[in-house]
Amino acid sequence: MITVLFACVHNAGRSQIAAALFNKYVDRSKARAISAGTQPAERVHLEVVAAMRERGIDVSSAVPQKLTPTIAADAHWLITMGCGDECPFVPGARRDDWSILDPKGQSPTTVGSIVDNIEARVRQFIAAERLG
Repeated sequence: MITVLFACVHNAGRSQIAAALFNKYVDRSKARAISAGTQPAERVHLEVVAAMRERGIDVSSAVPQKLTPTIAADAHWLITMGCGDECPFVPGARRDDWSILDPKGQSPTTVGSIVDNIEARVRQFIAAERLG
């Protein structure tokens, strides 16, 4: 089982979107996604909850969590989104960085575009790694 860890600063937007979409499209017998943040927020951004709900995915009960060595220990991949040097090195994990705008405080149209961008990257990643 491959574990993909999506990480951003607050674990309330980009990484939550990516993990939810990954888990929707991946063959769950091959891989799973988790998400975490370097400075977790209290809850997922409301604009993210709304945008994901429009796509039939409920992230309203997701709880942002701190990116710790324990959480990172099982990761085969670490995909970062905006945490830069704050995201730790994860020994043994392959790493990629996706430059994606933070959805916090953005308009519904902009958040929709962010979700579309992440969805395209997630689908491409799943195809490239043959996890579908």
